[in-house]
Amino acid sequence: MNHSLIYQYFPELSDLQQNQIEQLALLYSDWNEKINVVSRKDVEELYERHVLHSMSIALYAEFLPGSSVVDVGTGGGFPGIPLAILFPEVQFTLVDSIGKKLKVVNEVVEALSLKNVRTINDRIEQVPETFDFVVSRAVAAMPTFVHWVSQRVKLESKHAHANGIWYLKGGDLAEELAPYQKKVKVYPLHERIPLPFFETKKLVYLPIQPKKG
Repeated sequence: MNHSLIYQYFPELSDLQQNQIEQLALLYSDWNEKINVVSRKDVEELYERHVLHSMSIALYAEFLPGSSVVDVGTGGGFPGIPLAILFPEVQFTLVDSIGKKLKVVNEVVEALSLKNVRTINDRIEQVPETFDFVVSRAVAAMPTFVHWVSQRVKLESKHAHANGIWYLKGGDLAEELAPYQKKVKVYPLHERIPLPFFETKKLVYLPIQPKKG
């Protein structure tokens, strides 16, 4: 597991951020022995398949200080934890319905002293809050995901990109994105990260306009 891969794409990290990133390997190796949140093969490739994949959102999206981001179906803390390291002045809420996964997330957050992360053990539909952006890694087909989160997005936008969803997905997305073709944007990640793992990986951006009332 080579954390230096991260610095090729994010060279401006502070000493604290670098230290937090370097701790991830040991933390996930240790906790994955107790509660399986990442496949064993993926633990060996943690920095490429999980950390860099999560952080790739930041190659396209900007989250302003004071803004709020919810990670839906965070699992072991991806993409939320790497993004929280990158954006220490942004509040991240990591949501998952499986409590044992959030136990790992909470332990990692505490070990890294991430003050900008909290977790919620519930389904996103039951979370009575709104956020500037929703991030996630392929927890459902896009129409299902939009149905879950559309009322969790704040009406007022303050970013260059309108409030909405940044979604990491792979494969052929034509069918599931067809309902949104007029406003969705799809970014092939291999254009910015020319590594074999990223050849089929994409970042989907979909602005969301919640219904008023």
